[in-house]
Amino acid sequence: MNDCLFCRIVRGEIPSRKVYEDDDVFAFHDIHPIAPVHFLIIPKLHLATLYDCDASHGPVLGKIIALSGRLAREEGARDGFRTIVNTGRVGRQEVYHVHVHIIGGPDVLPGMIVRK
Repeated sequence: MNDCLFCRIVRGEIPSRKVYEDDDVFAFHDIHPIAPVHFLIIPKLHLATLYDCDASHGPVLGKIIALSGRLAREEGARDGFRTIVNTGRVGRQEVYHVHVHIIGGPDVLPGMIVRK
């Protein structure tokens, strides 16, 4: 998608603070971090939501998860981190390009979503 914000970041049309890049994925710092460590890992291939993924996307999605621990440690989350994937309207997805938030730091993160 030509007008997708994250596709434009991957193409270098919008600047970002890159964490990692290879042929399949791109990782960059969140512009509004909520913790000392907060970056996103995205597939370079445009996939709007997890609803759009199928078994053929397994390798790139697996790579994202496999990279998350190493990149989190390198960025300073050495005692744990949280991964968040928001999907669709109800999941509060803001940018419709699959992305995994990696959130951590030296301190304990706030609690999980409160159950009703």
